[in-house]
Amino acid sequence: MTRRGDRDEDGLAVVPRGGGAAALPRHPSALWSLALFRSELGITFRRWRTLALLAVLAAVPILVGIAVKIETSDGGTVGDGGGSNGEGPAFLTQVTNNGIFLVFASLAATLPVFLPMAIGVIAGDSIAGEASAGTLRYLLVAPAGRTRLLLAKYATTLAFCLVATLTVALVALGVGAVLFPLGDVTLISGTRISFAEAMVRAAAVGGVVALSLVGMAALGLFISTLTNSGIAAMAATVGLLITVQILDSIPQLHVIHPYLFSHYWLSFADLLRDPIYWDEIIKNLGLQGLYLAVFGSAAWARFTARDITA
Repeated sequence: MTRRGDRDEDGLAVVPRGGGAAALPRHPSALWSLALFRSELGITFRRWRTLALLAVLAAVPILVGIAVKIETSDGGTVGDGGGSNGEGPAFLTQVTNNGIFLVFASLAATLPVFLPMAIGVIAGDSIAGEASAGTLRYLLVAPAGRTRLLLAKYATTLAFCLVATLTVALVALGVGAVLFPLGDVTLISGTRISFAEAMVRAAAVGGVVALSLVGMAALGLFISTLTNSGIAAMAATVGLLITVQILDSIPQLHVIHPYLFSHYWLSFADLLRDPIYWDEIIKNLGLQGLYLAVFGSAAWARFTARDITA
């Protein structure tokens, strides 16, 4: 028996025959909110698009690991194109000595572009995708409510942030273990720590990377409330990401750099120092919280006042 608000295997709303508001179950608020979140979570992670995004992210550490292995097998120095005086990307030169550095190198490679683009696709499509499919108004039938639906959509996007980060980190750890030796780790500051402690730091790095995407997710959710086209919302979110990255790379605009959501993304490297440098990490997390507060509130204000009847 279908109920209003249920969705089929493609994530589309299913409306019961003759179903009105009376056909809805009267769940307690907390249980309904949890059920709504679980439904959104299941729908999002069953979509082929989501699985494809995760597959692309998983491919990055595999390609990086293979490239480093081939480079070192040929006698070249990683990161310098085989020369003697160049330096490669962060952590890349240390991968051959310890496979766990492939985790840090892969996160550093995916964080500026691949990870936020994937988040932009999921967040941008969250509300606009339902509107373009014509299912949004059915999802808002009581007792769902607009605020609960918006929170469920954002929580699902945050869950994707965590899963995407873990995908990169775990695949990189597996590839690093297969292609390179594992053991005690020498930190950026020169201190040597055990492999077990390095794993704890790697988990902390993954957590900081996932939290670094909170502001991007809130911005994408807000953009998603502005249009009825999922494609337009995704394109606008990704386009804004590219614009911010360009602005952050122009030295003459250094005044605005600390306010760009991507500026402190690579601060997670400070977790690999002894002692840990917390300044930029705290600035990064505070900035993400500010974007969440501003654009989360803007998304709520827009969505709760929006005409969904069309």
